Amino acid sequence: MNQDFEVVAAARNWRIDVQQKHTPQQLVSEVFGEDVLTLETLRQRLSKPMFKSLQATLERGDPLDPKIADAVALAMKTWAMDKGATHYTHWFQPLTGSTAEKHDSFLSPSSDGSALAQFSGSELIQAEPDASSFPSGGLRATFEARGYTAWDPSSPAFIMRHANGATLCIPTAFASWTGEALDLKTPLLRSIEALNKAVVPALNLFDTPVGRVSSSLGAEQEYFLIDEDYFYRRPDLVMTGRTLFGAKPPRGQELEDHYFGAIPDRVLSFMTDAETQLYALGIPVKTRHNEVAPGQFEIAPIYEQSNVAADHQQLIMQVLRNTARKYGLVALMHEKPFAGINGSGKHCNWSMGTDLGDNLLEPGATPHENLQFLFFCSAVIKAVDEHQDLLRISVASANNDHRLGANEAPPAIISIFLGSELTEILDRIASGQGGRGKAAGFLGLGSSVLPEIPRHAGDRNRTSPFAFTGNKFEFRAVGSSQSISFPITVLNTIVADAVQVLTQELKAKLADGQDLQSAVGELVKATYEAHKRIIFNGDGYAEAWHQEAEQERGLLNMRTSLDAIEHLSDAKNVALFGKYNVLSERELAARQEIMYDIYFKTVNIEGETTESVAATQIMPAALAYLAELSGIKAGKAASAISEEVAQAADEMYDALSDLRAQNEAQGGEEVHEKAHHMRDHVLPAMQAVRQAADKLEKVVAAKHWPMPTYRQMLFVK
Repeated sequence: MNQDFEVVAAARNWRIDVQQKHTPQQLVSEVFGEDVLTLETLRQRLSKPMFKSLQATLERGDPLDPKIADAVALAMKTWAMDKGATHYTHWFQPLTGSTAEKHDSFLSPSSDGSALAQFSGSELIQAEPDASSFPSGGLRATFEARGYTAWDPSSPAFIMRHANGATLCIPTAFASWTGEALDLKTPLLRSIEALNKAVVPALNLFDTPVGRVSSSLGAEQEYFLIDEDYFYRRPDLVMTGRTLFGAKPPRGQELEDHYFGAIPDRVLSFMTDAETQLYALGIPVKTRHNEVAPGQFEIAPIYEQSNVAADHQQLIMQVLRNTARKYGLVALMHEKPFAGINGSGKHCNWSMGTDLGDNLLEPGATPHENLQFLFFCSAVIKAVDEHQDLLRISVASANNDHRLGANEAPPAIISIFLGSELTEILDRIASGQGGRGKAAGFLGLGSSVLPEIPRHAGDRNRTSPFAFTGNKFEFRAVGSSQSISFPITVLNTIVADAVQVLTQELKAKLADGQDLQSAVGELVKATYEAHKRIIFNGDGYAEAWHQEAEQERGLLNMRTSLDAIEHLSDAKNVALFGKYNVLSERELAARQEIMYDIYFKTVNIEGETTESVAATQIMPAALAYLAELSGIKAGKAASAISEEVAQAADEMYDALSDLRAQNEAQGGEEVHEKAHHMRDHVLPAMQAVRQAADKLEKVVAAKHWPMPTYRQMLFVK
């Protein structure tokens, strides 16, 4: 079929088979959280003493009492079976970056030939999945298969539904037989505890007694949608999640008309369906809209505790992928599925909150007088400056390298945007002036029918990798396909360290007889002056900033992931994670090894896919067109086109020969050697093949071109 006819077919041949059956009131009162085992549900199903014991674990971090496990398991089983669940699974986050699950039935055969529904406390608390095939980075030999999942009571169990039933999912940690973390959740939980232990003593100095402190998070999710018919005709998308070929279409995102534009009906129906499922899972998704690039969209939840937010982020991706298929679409989570237009990120809006509901990064109406806010804000500045490397490492991947530093997200150099108001306050403190400086005020819009609206004292900066946005910091470098657990683990840990150091300094000043206001003022001034090189409120895309950052400010510029990953095992990082019991030296080394391994395998798959598609699809298409042209009577046009096609085909043949050699070489025996070979040799060879292929796409007749083009994939909705 001619590809232009396929465009028409893809645009027309879809139907909405599923319609929203819930009223808005029902979504709030009946749907939200209906598939989540909430505290209230457990309260109704447990005795008061048992519930109080469980509540102490959830709210105060007390050790879990094994004596209540059987009662909780029974309550969980009966609730799940009432919801239609026939199986349960310990749901965990291995070091692959995705999730894993092994399903077990509630039904157990009895001696009389019948079956009973059983689920014990021991089955709830611990399971033993095979750990041999999960990445361990050398922590476990392949033949050492034993691994344990351990129930995480701080993240609620939930029901995942499918067409023929439902499964009870129990969030768990995953560890080896030796007790070392084989997952992303365990270090995250440890980092939350480290933050709590560091911040509570600091709050006591401000006469703010609290029980617990944890980090809170709202993670935006960007993604692309393309027609399913096109996806399966693109081997590169199927194999790698991104297009390895594709000429720039006449129109991309230049008109900027897609951003916040009207959402197409097909897409809006998909979004509504996905949101309803997410509501049932208790995920507080709030925002949906068109993103900048054609075919790109965003969904964003509101704040939750970071552990729960990390679980929910994985569920958001899973639900989006599954639901898209119902509408003849495929959801692409890759950081850069299409060249020449914006890629996708996962902006992590991070803050710290108390069990009393107070946000510690809320500046209030008078931030210049808010000593507690200035103290914690200074701690974040100190943390980011001292640990730029770790923040860059936390978002390092072969996928994200295609996005970082492009004209959408420039965090290869980590810097902080504070905004004009907060920067001026800190500048005034540093100079001894004090006072607020610029006030917010109101914005008049020049028409009597329009109201005056409150104006923030500072603008936003979308080019900053780490930006203060009113009452939180937005870490914009996180990639759209990655788990947020490791970036948030890093952020929790480095802030915990900074808070602990500043707390000791503040204690010393108070012990010397200083009053709180002058002591905090001196501390904020000293901290700001020591670390203000990390503050940058300008254009993060400008080349002048890159030169200034490196040459004048001494900031790190780790341009590729491999530049960053090698520093994960630096002595300062080993000491930091060890100090707070977040990651041992062995656990950290294992993660470094896995990051190298995933980088190598990702690019290796891309390199071999590029070779295969170029050799078996694109080159034959070019040669078939050349053969067709050779049958045309001599003429200026035919001759010129033949020469252009032949030249590009020859370029591609030479580039393909080089790529084949680089794919075979692989660069060495050690995984870090292989990873560097991929970066330094395979990626450039792939790019050379692509350049020649993209030239061919522009001159080969459409009927010969073997794959859907950007023009088709990006604009059929």
